[in-house]
Amino acid sequence: MNGFIGRRTELGLLDDMLHPVKTGGRGGRPGRAVLIRGRRRVGKSRLVEEFLERAELPHVFFTAVGGSREEDLAGFVAEVAASSLPDAGRFADFTAPQTWDAALSLLASALPTDAPSVVVLDEMPYLVREDPAFEGTLQKIFDRTLSKLPVLLVLIGSDIAMMEQLNTYGRPFYQRGTEMVVPPLNPAEVGAMLDLPPADAFDAYLVSGGLPLILEEWPHGAGLWDYLASALRKPTSALLISGERTLAAEFPTEAQARTVLGAIGHGERTFALIGRAAGDLNPGSVKRSLELLTTRRMVAADLPLSTKPSRETRYRVDDPYLRFWLSFIGPGIPTVERGRGDRVLDSIRTSWTSWRGRAIEPIIREALWRLADDRLPEGTNAVGGYWTRTNDPEIDLIGADRSPIAKKITFAGSVKWLENKPFDHRDLSRLIIHRSQLPGADDDTTLLAVTRSGCTAEGISTFTPEDLLEAWA
Repeated sequence: MNGFIGRRTELGLLDDMLHPVKTGGRGGRPGRAVLIRGRRRVGKSRLVEEFLERAELPHVFFTAVGGSREEDLAGFVAEVAASSLPDAGRFADFTAPQTWDAALSLLASALPTDAPSVVVLDEMPYLVREDPAFEGTLQKIFDRTLSKLPVLLVLIGSDIAMMEQLNTYGRPFYQRGTEMVVPPLNPAEVGAMLDLPPADAFDAYLVSGGLPLILEEWPHGAGLWDYLASALRKPTSALLISGERTLAAEFPTEAQARTVLGAIGHGERTFALIGRAAGDLNPGSVKRSLELLTTRRMVAADLPLSTKPSRETRYRVDDPYLRFWLSFIGPGIPTVERGRGDRVLDSIRTSWTSWRGRAIEPIIREALWRLADDRLPEGTNAVGGYWTRTNDPEIDLIGADRSPIAKKITFAGSVKWLENKPFDHRDLSRLIIHRSQLPGADDDTTLLAVTRSGCTAEGISTFTPEDLLEAWA
């Protein structure tokens, strides 16, 4: 083994895509294309490298650098010449072509016709930005040549919005490729990679967001505070630099959207408070920024889940790592650079319990949704939360048959994610009162508790960190 953790689903999907390439497909067109997207530094390229190592097929792996079309064309020819393709050697003396039409046609002539191969174009959004004709050229070459060859074309991109658009109606490559999303490593994979117990695995996930680059520098078996103490001594730690690089790539010119994101990262959740914290922006500016952030999957907009319509939208940073980075690391980078990472660590310790209590809720909701068929009341197809304008009541967990407006509420639950403080009868009494205020619930609606430290109350279903990790088993 080479230490590669997880990604069984994604590797399986790539193997499925490769099968018709090997067997000849239908209609004499064995060629296939897959469009892979995911947040920066989430491990897309590493996933494809692992796939190529396991497949052991001739391939070329080209990564665009985004300087200029001419630079990327020259880099592409150099990669083909150095690749494991059977006829790659004859490219060594070729001068760089002037167009992608010529470059891709040249590639097609080097691909084997009687054996499968793989072509990878990484950071494809750079190529689209550099050359408006690139999409049309790729479509033409794929339709006329590549689809007739036993080749798997893998297109990778970190600009999620652009990669989604490439396969939409009206774009040249529409319906020619299978879409695939590479998420961060999940909490179970984080725990396996670091050899941590379930509760500590969730802490590591909240800090790292499941980003492999951060997890690779996390010492095997080390707890949260040991890792943070080490990382905050190094200005070059992946924990520090990944957030800044992600924001610089996602928002090279949209300073206002980045300011709004920062306001949400600091804990503001409502439209009015976000605008105020972002510098008293006018409502139109806040609306445009929020639309951009949600389109790019940086921010999630949540509505209360009940049988009654509501406009009480709450916003949160959707990426766990960015949520942590915006709250603690980004503001603390100047302090770390002055050699006082210990002060940043102290600020994290001070706020950790309350911050974690809020940050863990969407992770728990996803885990319960994944467990719905086995562990939750029948008919649970959606898991969310409930709140009012005044937060009276505010219920952590709601199960329902659909969202955001349910026909039937299947359960109401509470999260108590504290060390050495189990869910007790007082917590249960509070949950019962809140259930009576929930539209669509009644005295027969199931109650459940998700607790880090056990449960001493009777008559309530309980989920522990061990139970939740089973959602990703």
